[in-house]
Amino acid sequence: MAFAQLDAPRAARSLLTASAVRERAGRMLDLGLDGRLAAFTVDMDRLPAAADLVVEVIRANYPSLDVPFHARWRHFVAGGRDLGREALGAIADPAERGRTAFDLAIVSVLLDAGAGMGWRYRDAATGLDMSKSEGLAVASLRMAEAGAFADDGRSLRVDAARLAAIGPADIARGFQAGDDNPLVGVDGRAQLLSRLGQAAAANPAVFGMNDTPRPGGLFDHLVARAEAGRLPASAILAAVLAHLGPIWPSRITLGGIALGDTWRHPLMTAGDASDGLIPFHKLSQWLSYSLIEPLEWSGLAVTGIDGLTGLPEYRNGGLFVDMGVLGLRDPAAAEAANTVDSTLVVEWRGLTVALLDRIAPLVRERLGLAAEAFPLARVLEGGTWSAGRRLAREKRSDGGPPIRVVSDGTVF
Repeated sequence: MAFAQLDAPRAARSLLTASAVRERAGRMLDLGLDGRLAAFTVDMDRLPAAADLVVEVIRANYPSLDVPFHARWRHFVAGGRDLGREALGAIADPAERGRTAFDLAIVSVLLDAGAGMGWRYRDAATGLDMSKSEGLAVASLRMAEAGAFADDGRSLRVDAARLAAIGPADIARGFQAGDDNPLVGVDGRAQLLSRLGQAAAANPAVFGMNDTPRPGGLFDHLVARAEAGRLPASAILAAVLAHLGPIWPSRITLGGIALGDTWRHPLMTAGDASDGLIPFHKLSQWLSYSLIEPLEWSGLAVTGIDGLTGLPEYRNGGLFVDMGVLGLRDPAAAEAANTVDSTLVVEWRGLTVALLDRIAPLVRERLGLAAEAFPLARVLEGGTWSAGRRLAREKRSDGGPPIRVVSDGTVF
């Protein structure tokens, strides 16, 4: 028992990496191929057809194959305008522009969990009526532009003290949510932003190196860690997990360390204190992908981008279900109220990460591109996420995922 207690912090830290996500997701796929999973069967013979569809979508969306990274910045493009870049364009100082880009990306990503099928956002400036990720992105941007996250109530910046005071009413107002326009997880979103503010305020060494504490202070922290103008993507994720880890609901802790987006599965044996656990870190990785471009805009080269994993969310996961790569042992379970900690959802997410690694080389082969030119971040954007959304629209009137998931606004 004493050994297990001493081992627990080390085991916990080992789960706070993209490599742990990739390794345990690969193990989940192996279990599926062996027919040992409780909820899913796996048919790899259907993966080439899925790759064909992804390539078709990539060529339709990006005929020149100039695919950007999968990042929050894509969702700020609306009505033919890049609203995110427009908002940042008025900031002359490069460092302040980087901090503000981090402010915007961090807050917007944390507000990006599934909105539900009934929510819409009407953007007065463009006249667009939006939903899902694009609506959430533009709503969060408009809140920032209105000074909703700033101490002075006017600036685009995001201040820790103001965030700490955010409440559900602020989120509902900014996202036009109400009884006639229901948004999933309003309370969870507000709590997440409040905890973000508290975490930034409590750690000025990271979030206030050159300013009062703000999420965007992480920009200065990462720039200071670059060597010869280069920063590995794994360093971005490490910083996000280390310094934003306290904001996530404390579902599972190990050795006193909160594990964030980590879940239990009985077949995830490890031979140490992390037995039965599988990490995903979906929003943390989505955020890490979304912080790459602001760093590159500042002149840094971000390396090792494929060190991050594919994202285990319902568009990527839906692609594999709708294409028949994944099959439910009990088809009726698709309509059940599947919680994020259920065996079904944990298996679905693990399989999704592993299958994204398997489909990426098939996509590159069909496009005639090498991994260096077409990393996983481009496969996702081009890509698997878009193909999953297209299938959802074709197969279901509400465009929803093939499996119902009950989320609290902090996971999906």
